[in-house]
Amino acid sequence: MDQPSPPEIFDRRRRRALQLRAAQRSVATHFLWALLAEDIADRLACTTRNFDKCLLVGPLAPQAATIVGTKAATVETIAVADEDRLNPEPGSYDLIIAAGALDSVNDLPGALVQFRRALRPDGLFLGAMFGAGTLASLKKAMMVADGARTMPHIHPQVELRAAADLLARTGYAMQVADRAGTDVRYGDWRTLVADLRDAGVGNSLAGPRGYMGRAYPHRLDAAWAVMRDGSGKVSERFEFLHLSGWAPAPDQPKPARRGSATVSLAAVLDRSDRI
Repeated sequence: MDQPSPPEIFDRRRRRALQLRAAQRSVATHFLWALLAEDIADRLACTTRNFDKCLLVGPLAPQAATIVGTKAATVETIAVADEDRLNPEPGSYDLIIAAGALDSVNDLPGALVQFRRALRPDGLFLGAMFGAGTLASLKKAMMVADGARTMPHIHPQVELRAAADLLARTGYAMQVADRAGTDVRYGDWRTLVADLRDAGVGNSLAGPRGYMGRAYPHRLDAAWAVMRDGSGKVSERFEFLHLSGWAPAPDQPKPARRGSATVSLAAVLDRSDRI
């Protein structure tokens, strides 16, 4: 019996339209993607091996040369795609990087399984996406401006622990999940929204859009003004979750068996041994 498909949380046409419009605005030079590209390049540089064939999916595709450098002999790029419907050929790559858009994929587990199957044994997957805590200030201002009629403006983001569990559930070995973020100060919420649009990030949630009324921008202005600090700015957070995992292979290092440790955690944390 076929498994039921997961619900379509995101409107695929809206999502693609946002990304295509951003691509026309030189998204490759956007400061958010430049920061993320630099971070992924540093992480990839720390690996001790080189790769034969790489696939890079997402808005960072135009920066493939910066990210991959000489770590891979050949690089294929896909800038705009439904990551859960790519269905790449099994065993085609030994490095896959999917960054910038995984937080708005309808079937994220399905996408991760497809990437893992597309890796050769002992191939590396690197993923990055916006995580929980992103756009906290804008969310707060919008909730105040909404009043009693709350509308979904920004989709929920994945927590770090859930991301780590997802890597394990989808069959990756030696999984690692961590986060890195940056704070950007804005004098006006309109500048923040413009930055999001330029990056191809926006409300792609499925379903109808409710009209908030002509007064809504003024209510948002008032909510934003309350949050300003002494210099007239509001600090906004962009939190990135970084995921890495390897396609299983027989000769990979195996994690130690649970309960096999020879030193207890209590002994390590004994306060009498701390300076």
